[in-house]
Amino acid sequence: MPPEKKEVRPSSRGGRARTPAFLKNQRGVKNWKEASAWLEWRGIEDIECITPDQAGVARGKMMPSKKFTSNTSLALPSAVFMTTISGGYPEDGNGFHYPEDDGDLKLLPDLSTLTVVPWEEDPTAAVICDLVHQDGRSVEFTPRNVLKRVLAAYDERGLKPVVAPEIEFYLVRKNPDPDYPLTPPVGRSGRPIGGGAGYSIAGVNEFDELIDDIYHFSERQGLEIDTLIHEEGAGQLEINLRHGNPIELADQVFMFKRTIREAALKHEIYATFMAKPIQGQPGSAMHIHQSVIDKKTGKNIFSAEDGSETDAFFHFIGGMQKHVPNALVMFAPYVNSYRRLTQQASAPVNNKWGYDNRTTAFRVPRSDPAARRVENRIPSSDANPYLALAASLACGLVGINKKIKAEPPVLTTANADEIDLPRGLLEAVGLFEDDKELGAILGKSFAATYTAIKRAEFETFMEVISPWEREYLLLNV
Repeated sequence: MPPEKKEVRPSSRGGRARTPAFLKNQRGVKNWKEASAWLEWRGIEDIECITPDQAGVARGKMMPSKKFTSNTSLALPSAVFMTTISGGYPEDGNGFHYPEDDGDLKLLPDLSTLTVVPWEEDPTAAVICDLVHQDGRSVEFTPRNVLKRVLAAYDERGLKPVVAPEIEFYLVRKNPDPDYPLTPPVGRSGRPIGGGAGYSIAGVNEFDELIDDIYHFSERQGLEIDTLIHEEGAGQLEINLRHGNPIELADQVFMFKRTIREAALKHEIYATFMAKPIQGQPGSAMHIHQSVIDKKTGKNIFSAEDGSETDAFFHFIGGMQKHVPNALVMFAPYVNSYRRLTQQASAPVNNKWGYDNRTTAFRVPRSDPAARRVENRIPSSDANPYLALAASLACGLVGINKKIKAEPPVLTTANADEIDLPRGLLEAVGLFEDDKELGAILGKSFAATYTAIKRAEFETFMEVISPWEREYLLLNV
């Protein structure tokens, strides 16, 4: 492994020169000069230049570090960001048109994300990149740029959103054959992990060595874990991240998913972020806590001077109640996602809100006025973090802009009766296409591209014959 730090170097005057502080940064530098020194100081040989595609999968190129710092032009085909999760391409139509030339998009490294790749044997670093056209224009339909577009809309109003994601995932036994169901892994006790272990410390301890690797890999990359718990499912864990800038937090979720998968593979098991990986077990969510700061005053606009809730607080909730059902395809992006959203479960199928009510879609946790926030409990962990954050914040902003009134809070169980959300992927796609207010904030090019991909993924899914069909239809119809 490369050295983590060097103390001091001899100066040209024969003394000892202090190591510049930026060299010790685990994550990010300010400019290319610092990047060159940072890479050399760590003995980095290779660079992964990565960016999230529509599914949140890391796409990019790897190159020697010397080439990376020599003003090399980086590019990816535009088709990379129009690809389905199975590697196919959507048909033209409904506003989407596949580019005939499949021209290149330029990768622009964001040096504030530069970090080591701790699981690689050779000294390797990674940097997250943005996408621009050849003339320098931002590429509207790429996920990181979609989130930046939403943040720019907040900025125009003098506002700055703050978010804190919570990511649930399962550890499962290796499963090279997709025809077989996933099963819980064996922990240090030697027994398969059972369910019902919510917040169990013993459940966490079953995977002590793996979790140590997650913490170690995270620390090496400058990723900050707030808390880690065992959730209700068998082998289901949850990581909470500290609140902060939405782009930085989306970057962290993007990197955390890679980190957790790599740590699990080191221990010969899988980590999966599928929304519903195991039948009969709870689904996995990516809850998003959100507040909004006034850039001039630095204060939370959800709280008045006397600590009471403001109109902006209720309008933010009102916007989410009206528009989140239309944006569900960005929170629940796959057919499997809708298996998590069922009645009588902790995953909401409503668009209600309440104070510390986990059966509602939008929960307001107990807090002091300065920390007042709204938790969106609908997104599943399979969602692209950039797109989930963009959609959630866009819905709230529409509410603030249009002064949409929130319904009264729900004081009882909200998830037992009516269903307020689309029940399937195609229905969600249709609602998303019809919401012009959301489309205007997120970008028409993105909306057309994303819905085309989702339709193509649904058609691919429909080609597969399931065990349920063979069991109940084979000899009965």
